[in-house]
Amino acid sequence: MSEHRIFGTPFAEVYRLYLAKIERKGQRVEDLDVVIEWLTGFSKSEIASHVDAGTTFREFFAAAHINPAAILITGRICGVVIQEIEDPLMKQIRYLDKLVDEVANGRAMTKILRQPV
Repeated sequence: MSEHRIFGTPFAEVYRLYLAKIERKGQRVEDLDVVIEWLTGFSKSEIASHVDAGTTFREFFAAAHINPAAILITGRICGVVIQEIEDPLMKQIRYLDKLVDEVANGRAMTKILRQPV
């Protein structure tokens, strides 16, 4: 079975789409880096380095330190139930997609940046 093409896609390509979506919806662009930092542990400068270097999604998430509270990200993204995704890399990518959607839709950052109870 071949791997999904998103795994080899440069993070920068999708990052630009994330930025455009957030701007189009009238939300704060700064919040994109905040949710990426929360999920991956990367600082704003590290995110920029990955964008500049053409890092693939596989490489990007391999270098990340995924927030343990990411398991609290649930629901559907692109018609797929996040909790049912078996591939760990695809799940991490979908976590990020879900966070970006929540920022774009104006959800409060206190709710987006989930904290264990």
